[in-house]
Amino acid sequence: MNALEQRVAELRSQLEHHGHRYYVLDDPEIGDDAYDALLDELRAIEAEHPELVTPDSPTQRVGGTPISKLEKVRHLQPMFSLANVRSADELRAWIARMRSHLAREGIEDPEFEYVAEPKIDGLAISLVYRDGALERGATRGNGEIGEDVTHNLRTIPSIPLRIDAAPPLVEVRGEVYMALSDFQALNERRASQGLSTFMNPRNSAAGTIRQLDPALAAERPLSMWCYGIGATEGLAFGSHWETLEWLREHGFRVNGDVKRLGTEDVVVAQCVAWQERRGALDFEIDGVVVKVDDLELQRRLGVVGRDPRWAVAWKFPPTTAITRLHKVHWNVGKFGDLHPFAELEPVHVGGVTVKLATLHNEEDLARKDIRSGDDVIVLRAGDVIPQVVSPAPHAVEKPDRAPAERPPERCPVCGTPTVKEEGRVFTKCPNRDCPDRRWQLLKHYAAAMDIDGLGEKQVAALQAAGLIRTAADYYRLTKVQLLELDGVGEVSAENLLRAIAESRGRPFGSVLFAIGIEGVGYVNGRNLAQQFRSIDNLLAASPEQIAETPGIGPVVARLIHGQLQDPQMRALIDDLRQYVRFETEGAPPGEGVLSGRTLVLTGTLPDLTREQATQRILAAGGRVTSSVSRKTDYVVAGEAAGSKLEKAERLGVPVLDEAGLLELLERG
Repeated sequence: MNALEQRVAELRSQLEHHGHRYYVLDDPEIGDDAYDALLDELRAIEAEHPELVTPDSPTQRVGGTPISKLEKVRHLQPMFSLANVRSADELRAWIARMRSHLAREGIEDPEFEYVAEPKIDGLAISLVYRDGALERGATRGNGEIGEDVTHNLRTIPSIPLRIDAAPPLVEVRGEVYMALSDFQALNERRASQGLSTFMNPRNSAAGTIRQLDPALAAERPLSMWCYGIGATEGLAFGSHWETLEWLREHGFRVNGDVKRLGTEDVVVAQCVAWQERRGALDFEIDGVVVKVDDLELQRRLGVVGRDPRWAVAWKFPPTTAITRLHKVHWNVGKFGDLHPFAELEPVHVGGVTVKLATLHNEEDLARKDIRSGDDVIVLRAGDVIPQVVSPAPHAVEKPDRAPAERPPERCPVCGTPTVKEEGRVFTKCPNRDCPDRRWQLLKHYAAAMDIDGLGEKQVAALQAAGLIRTAADYYRLTKVQLLELDGVGEVSAENLLRAIAESRGRPFGSVLFAIGIEGVGYVNGRNLAQQFRSIDNLLAASPEQIAETPGIGPVVARLIHGQLQDPQMRALIDDLRQYVRFETEGAPPGEGVLSGRTLVLTGTLPDLTREQATQRILAAGGRVTSSVSRKTDYVVAGEAAGSKLEKAERLGVPVLDEAGLLELLERG
């Protein structure tokens, strides 16, 4: 091998290594510029020496010429569909049927282990590798015959073009999908270019994979989770779990939350847990796939029709639906911001009937071009607030569409002329005494201070009765006043007064968050409390001094400073001084046993709440952040710890349980 060939081999090896770390492990070692420089050097060499170009070179992911049509191909092994269950009882019935079938086969009381995998809502794909090189990729089709889409699959960075130490033949199966964040960015880009937007990530991914021009596919942010192996030569496994381990070891993306489970009770709990966290994921899932782990038991169980007996899909309720948007209304937020929301023809989606849905803000409303009278796509994932995603594709073609929506010129609650400051997203009601604006602030305070029993209706009732105008009025309520309200009895009045009294002990950071300062959320409130130690220090600080707080930049610092100088905010703070804590206890930043240490909390601890653990760490001079990086000193992991624990283990960050945290707090 001459020097040029050796350099080409080095570049390909480096690009494959860094591509794997970025697209598969989500843990890049170099920046985009450095990666692009390596790729540009390889392209330049191959352009001058085309004899050195190979099909598996990183430069060959995108072919130069569109194909004329998609060819039909037969799968080496059928790609089965899955039977569905929708409840714990149906899952247990499936397990009972497997036991009955095996009993007829002479296998009594088999010891089942299961593998539970998120059911990605994407496009099922088969990848065939011969002697380590990607030979063909195809869609599932009817399970027997699919379409050859190799030209587009080669453009997906997380799909290896070659695998090392490979057998003569291996067929890898998985799901091509588009992350929700990438889907949103793609739709925003298309809308800004005057192009139609996509209905959902699944349709977008499926449509992209079936394009004839690979250059178009290369522009779309697709990825792939791999979940199994079909036909093989030279490979033998005893369990499904072993196939997943083989896939991981050979550079394929396998979802980190796939679990091997020992009992049906644990399987049920895992399916329920996935459904509950569904709305927090950056990719869509429509269920959980449960498989028998033992491959010999899979063989003995066999297939009925097109469905394997040894696997089942626990299906979730659908998260999207199409319905009619009757009218766009506007709410007033706690800072006077006007927020649009949709009044809908009732539709069943995500397990509930939806009549109202958020439209986010006026700029989002205008960008998506959503109008009253449109048929619209409604999304409800997990327990999140239902939202209108976009008009249905046919709605924008109607010649008699209503005019584009605009924010009202007067506040819909108090009638004050609205204003929109230059550079701001929201049109505002400037009236600080607007009833809905005050209600939002009062409601926010109750939630931020964790006052149990003070929900929307209770706050509205207290406000309507003239008992509260500012947050300080909560602490002046009496039992006699509460008993005069409809539906309030002795016990509920006493419980509410007790909850209000307990809120007096909330930490300074929570109080800063609760009083309603624009730009101060929970984290910024906590950081300001740590930085300034008391409200008097914060009130005396300049914008430049506020900007020295971790996580707060100059623009937000000026915004915070201006609000703290407002006479009404000063009056509220002075009124609240007698009731709540306006100073921080414990060690200042840089002092204490955890000085200079950064910790991340994940999962549920046995005895400490997340807030209690955070306050203990802060009091010891440490910092608490929300994301794991190489700069993290410790990750404190409790029950049901998720991807943060996995990333900590991957990066080699020390992991503590609650006992380890308490020991660290004591000894440093």
